[in-house]
Amino acid sequence: MMLPWTLSVGAALSALLAAVSAECDREALFKFADSYVFAQENGQAGYLENIADNFTYVENNKTQEITSGIFNNALVIDHRRTIADTTECATFTELIVTRNASGMPAPYVIGTQIRHSPGDMSCYLIDSIVTTEGNWLFNVTGTLYWVQRENWDTIPEAERDSRETLKSAADAYLSMWDNKSAIDAVPWGTPCARLEGGVYTGNGGPNDSCKVGIPTNNTQAPNSHRRYVIDETVGSISVLCIFEHLENAPDSHEFRLEKGKRHTSVFATLHAVKEPPYRVRNWELYRLYRRDEPDAEGTKESISHSAGETAKDNFENCIVQLRPKLASYD
Repeated sequence: MMLPWTLSVGAALSALLAAVSAECDREALFKFADSYVFAQENGQAGYLENIADNFTYVENNKTQEITSGIFNNALVIDHRRTIADTTECATFTELIVTRNASGMPAPYVIGTQIRHSPGDMSCYLIDSIVTTEGNWLFNVTGTLYWVQRENWDTIPEAERDSRETLKSAADAYLSMWDNKSAIDAVPWGTPCARLEGGVYTGNGGPNDSCKVGIPTNNTQAPNSHRRYVIDETVGSISVLCIFEHLENAPDSHEFRLEKGKRHTSVFATLHAVKEPPYRVRNWELYRLYRRDEPDAEGTKESISHSAGETAKDNFENCIVQLRPKLASYD
């Protein structure tokens, strides 16, 4: 015979599980993400609702008051995309900004994970990586141009990869710096393009590869303190972490897998390369390997290449030239 208290606990647990499944849904997650974007557009954190008593704000891996960071700035959002993780009750939102509300230049690429308590959907953590001019390969014009041409459509349910597959793929990629065997564990897809800061490895061809410029030194410090948001509906996983081999730089990676293969990657790393000879002018680096690119007004121009060169060859050459200058970070 089942005891009365057992029935009570069982009923309470069932109610809690029902509440979680009912309340931590995509609509609720996207609704709060919308309020986050609205608050950023107005530079007013007060527009955020249902904030938990134990709320924490983290910007570039440092805990701080939300009013002391990027939220102090009213920004015009040129691009926004959000994924939702109903298992972890979390979202990841990508923002690209070129100007502030006054129309003045304000270049930012922002990646934000937001986490909620499943019971009441209160927000207990906003965790952002905020990059701007001077950071690793930063070029907001190039980033915006290529992001707007990427495919992040919903994947048919029968073709979706599991959470485990998505996480394993992301972890394998992020482990290449300290584990050589991880390279073979990455499910490389073809075609695949990698957007790193404003640098894009693809040229729109069927043989585009994300293996361009992957680490050759596999004994570096690891990419640690990984935080995940996984959305199986679009084959996406967001990972915020610490790039220890780049002076503990805050980092945001997002991957898209289709049928178990990696096809898209978006990176933003907050790492300010030192002044000459270490400083690299990102736009010039971008011009070295792109056959076509947007100029400052967003139009495209042709760039001459010697016979036989491809965009990927040029990018590889850039990486080869860049690595010795950053040897002190290996």
